[in-house]
Amino acid sequence: MRAYELMVIFDGDLDDSNASQAADRVVAAATSGGASIEKNDWWGRRKFAYEINHKVEGYYLVLELLAADGSFISDLDRSLRLADDVVRHKLIRLPDHEAARRGLIGAA
Repeated sequence: MRAYELMVIFDGDLDDSNASQAADRVVAAATSGGASIEKNDWWGRRKFAYEINHKVEGYYLVLELLAADGSFISDLDRSLRLADDVVRHKLIRLPDHEAARRGLIGAA
C-alpha cells in the first residue's frame, strides 16, 4: 500500500454548503479510484498568506489516502485541475518512514 496526502483549497467565494459539497465530490473521486480515506481533515475557511487569483480566502481540505497502486492519481489530478471551485491542490506520495510515523502503514 502507498500513502498519499492531498490538500485542496476551494474558492472562498463559495458558501459553506457548496464548499462542503465540493469536498464530498473530491472524497468520492478518490474513493471511486480505489483509494481509502484514512484521515479527512476539514480546516474550513482560512485567509491566504498572499492573494491567489484575486482571492484572499479559501476553504482547506487535507486528506490522507491509502492505495494499492497510483492509477487513480492522474484522473484525480485532472479533475481537480478542471474544477472551477478549486483554487489550488497538491497531491504527494508520502515517504514510507513518514507514512509509518503517521500510522498509515506498518513500520518500514
